[in-house]
Amino acid sequence: MQAYILRRLLNTVIVVILVTMLTFSLLLLIGDPVTAFMVSGEAKDPVQMENLRHELGLDKPIPVQYISWLGKVIRGDFGRSVFTQRRVIDELAARLPVTLQLGAVGLIIGIVIALPTGIISAYRRGSKLDIAATVFAMGGVAVPEFWLGIMMILLFSVVLGWLPAFGFVNLWDDPVEGLRHLILPAMTLGGAMAAVNMRQIRSAMLEVLAQDYIRTARAKGLQERTVILVHALKNALLPVVTLVGLLLGRIIGGAVVVETMFSIPGVGRLLVFSIFSYDFPVVQACILLIALAICIANLVVDLAYAWLDPRIRYG
Repeated sequence: MQAYILRRLLNTVIVVILVTMLTFSLLLLIGDPVTAFMVSGEAKDPVQMENLRHELGLDKPIPVQYISWLGKVIRGDFGRSVFTQRRVIDELAARLPVTLQLGAVGLIIGIVIALPTGIISAYRRGSKLDIAATVFAMGGVAVPEFWLGIMMILLFSVVLGWLPAFGFVNLWDDPVEGLRHLILPAMTLGGAMAAVNMRQIRSAMLEVLAQDYIRTARAKGLQERTVILVHALKNALLPVVTLVGLLLGRIIGGAVVVETMFSIPGVGRLLVFSIFSYDFPVVQACILLIALAICIANLVVDLAYAWLDPRIRYG
């Protein structure tokens, strides 16, 4: 197990380095970031532009720029924002807890909806409930997040007036008001994940319920609830864990859209703002953070296999 973890960590480091190289290369396509950053109506002082270019290290060869930037990143120094002049690490530290709260609530909502719905749908295959759940899953996969968010704002904020449409309140400061502000964006974020997970749970449960050991458990006189929740569910969760790990990347990517729609000051909204303002040090840091989060999620998923299926051994 330890050797496997070390190999996976090494692979993760290689992937992150490749992501940094790709991100660094793509940002070069915008041309001179200093020229792009200057407002079109503002007088471009050549001395000021040259000083900013020197401060950002853009007057050096590209390989030297990349190595210098990567060395600073390893030490936790992402540079300073071109727009606000604040340290990028401070910007991320202020906004990362917001995105984590949104992602956690969205993930919980997605699992709470998908798990019981998928189990009941598989257990009552062909029933009206199964058909309704399948229609819900197909609609959840097909509906884009921005459309779902707009519809939820119109219904719950504009028409009914139950929930706020915009803004954010920290859950640790005011749990009740924080949940009121997070319900709509979290439902938007977790809705698509719930639909995909429900279909996967249903499919996995149907396959497991047809196995011989399930018939043996029932023949022994075990309660149906014990057969479903203890014997069938644990084995059915193996492919679902894989899917959840992949969907974590979708949650992080979806946060970019959701945070922008609901005016939530998280990493996703910071990334969008930084792209439009050509604040490329912040863009690099945000993309690197997202890539690292996805790699860690995939590593955790791989290690979870051993607990879910004792037959799996890491050689």
